[in-house]
Amino acid sequence: MAIEAFAPAKINLTLHVTGQRDDGYHLLDSLVMLSDVGDKVTVERAAETSLTVVGPMATGVPTDRSNLVVRAADLLGVTAKITLEKSLPAMAGIGGGSSDGAATIRALCALYGLPIPRADALAALGADVPVCMEPELVRMQGIGNEIDHLDTPPDWPMILVNPRVSVSTPEVFSSMCVRDNPLMTEPFPDWSDFDGTVAWLSEQRNDMQGAAIELQPVIGQVLAELSQTEGCALARMSGSGATCFAIYKTAPERDAALRGLRRQHPDWWSVATQRVGARFA
Repeated sequence: MAIEAFAPAKINLTLHVTGQRDDGYHLLDSLVMLSDVGDKVTVERAAETSLTVVGPMATGVPTDRSNLVVRAADLLGVTAKITLEKSLPAMAGIGGGSSDGAATIRALCALYGLPIPRADALAALGADVPVCMEPELVRMQGIGNEIDHLDTPPDWPMILVNPRVSVSTPEVFSSMCVRDNPLMTEPFPDWSDFDGTVAWLSEQRNDMQGAAIELQPVIGQVLAELSQTEGCALARMSGSGATCFAIYKTAPERDAALRGLRRQHPDWWSVATQRVGARFA
């Protein structure tokens, strides 16, 4: 019997870096949603754990225990034949590896009849793994292990764009001048109010964006071009980059913007997306 699980891209709508612990971990305050584009994990019972990576983004993805997919099986104490269909770019600020690990946890727990581990155990696997288990709109704090469920994510038409450059999260953190920034502004808006929510989001930040642009200036180009597309309500970098997102009020505006970007930059990775919805399993 084979069990499949979808591994959605994680979008940090906001990402405030609010401090640093003595052990080096950074403290975050982030509004996170999962999107309907992502990878796919398939697991089957096996005497030994193995990982095969296929798909358009498979090149360079490790198949040993440096991959969170394999470490997820180790965390649960089970063995499996695992196939990872990789569609998301790696080291891209959209939680690809963490989402793959979370999907593997879900699939293996279903395969072996196990309970999902607690958030602190999942955070030991990877700081973003707990939030990648949550299809709701969530506030993520601490080092990623403190999750507050807010609502069903708004069903905004969105674009994800990655200029096919990698950004090292530790490098971005080390390049940041300030690591004790303010939390997100409260009260939160009515998420069903598009204009009010976008206005609130515009007042929030991604505190890693400036440092990431210094390391990879093309990120600034992506944000500038997204911002200039007709109907773009907000453009921002997700996570530590280099993937950026843009929010639109209508799908036709989003789709026209995507067609234009693909004509101008056929070498960039760009996709239309929205909240994960029923694809999450």
